Amino acid sequence: MEARKVEMFIMTNNKFFEASQIPTIQSALENLEDEKWMQLQAIQFKDPTTSIIVSILGGSLGIDRFMIGDTGLGIGKLLTCGGFGIWSIVDLFLIMGATREKNMAKLQQLITF
Repeated sequence: MEARKVEMFIMTNNKFFEASQIPTIQSALENLEDEKWMQLQAIQFKDPTTSIIVSILGGSLGIDRFMIGDTGLGIGKLLTCGGFGIWSIVDLFLIMGATREKNMAKLQQLITF
């Protein structure tokens, strides 16, 4: 039964994580307690596709960084108009990875406690 829950979690949430992280996640979830499974079901992961769309539309205002929880970087982008455009362009390539890293950090926080 446990292996089936882990497989279902991986199938439904794999787009929120890097492909290289999936085996690590799978092995960590196989040993997860029932109480933590309930908490895991309540976690809302950020969608990397939504992040890139927001970055295209409002990246120069830092909205993409605010959305994933990088408040300091969001304020920096807002005050500099996206680093005078340069930072906004760079973030088009980085924001999906940053979103997946935030999702992984959120998952690790649940697993380690």
